[in-house]
Amino acid sequence: MKRLFIAVKLIPDDNLLKIYYSLKKALQYDKIRWVHPDNFHITLKFLGTTPEEKISTISEVMINTLTLTKVLDIELNNVGIFGSKYKPRVIWFGINENKQMKNLGIRLLDSLHNAGFPKDRQNFIPHLTVGRITKITGKQLFNYEIEKVRNVYIQKVAIDRVILYESILTSKVPIYNELFSFPLSN
Repeated sequence: MKRLFIAVKLIPDDNLLKIYYSLKKALQYDKIRWVHPDNFHITLKFLGTTPEEKISTISEVMINTLTLTKVLDIELNNVGIFGSKYKPRVIWFGINENKQMKNLGIRLLDSLHNAGFPKDRQNFIPHLTVGRITKITGKQLFNYEIEKVRNVYIQKVAIDRVILYESILTSKVPIYNELFSFPLSN
């Protein structure tokens, strides 16, 4: 069994890192598990614990679904939270509305569903998770810092491949091993 997910890798530029480290510093007294920039990705589908013999099926679905998909550009340009202002759970960097990205995600989710990997109950909302919140010490300060960067331009990214990852949880940071990579066409 392997813990799997399908995602696109995101290489942060200087502007994204500046915003990320600024938030991290401003919220240093809160308990937040920050995602290391080396692990930045946009999850398309979290598969969870999966039998190893299913990896070939997942790879096949990726090939069949993504064969005619072209490289696409996305823009990250806002900061938000999942949860509420009173009980935030996740800090994320959001993506400008992008039909190509949304269609890519929905097609992949539908194809995986048809292959026996059920859809999640939530709608597909592409985003970059940057922090998982355990405890906020000062909710007013937290909300103020999030509002300061809510609608800022973060980074433009070319999505040129979709990756099947294995996630190995450790006591420090998760390790992501690339199991299969499918390049998008030019």
